[in-house]
Amino acid sequence: MGLSQGMLLDQEDVNLIHMGKNCLVALGSNQEWEGNTPADLVLRSISELVKYDLKIIKASRLFKTPSFPKGAGPDFVNAALMINTKIAPDQLLLIFHELEANSGRVRQKRWGSRTLDMDLLSYGDLVLPDQCTFKKWRTLDADMQQRCVPEQLILPHPRLQERAFVLGPLMDVAPEWRHPALEKTVEEMFFSLPVSQRDELEVMSL
Repeated sequence: MGLSQGMLLDQEDVNLIHMGKNCLVALGSNQEWEGNTPADLVLRSISELVKYDLKIIKASRLFKTPSFPKGAGPDFVNAALMINTKIAPDQLLLIFHELEANSGRVRQKRWGSRTLDMDLLSYGDLVLPDQCTFKKWRTLDADMQQRCVPEQLILPHPRLQERAFVLGPLMDVAPEWRHPALEKTVEEMFFSLPVSQRDELEVMSL
């Protein structure tokens, strides 16, 4: 399955969008698994998503990005999706974890190398579980971010506004999406990043 900027559904599928919530999803991989390259694993996970009760509205290009934190492993392949679904956020997360496991993902180290990483970035305009909890996780210092894992789903993803490897692919699929807590668009957040971070994004040719 190839990706191109702004890949769209057929019109009859677009007509179904208002039946569910539009959600943003980030995907990444920096490890091979069973003969599949990181790019293969990202593309395969997108293909497998269509088996579930959701619609892929747009898919980004694939981007090559440095590992996070820098030097933690091989470069990543990253992508982003806009999907539409009625599936609840916590159930979506279970689907993502299942797809990760099916691609050999083993959760051993936070921010470590991985065969597949799928993150739910947003679910409509929801802030979960509430504004106060969201703010707590958004403002954690770097050390606490690496040592602490929330016990509940935090939406929007509390770190998305800081990461070029997330915002870059999102520029392909939802540049005008406005963060419900920060009240900034993807485009505004992306161009608020240092130029050095934005320049690390490398579009991959397939």
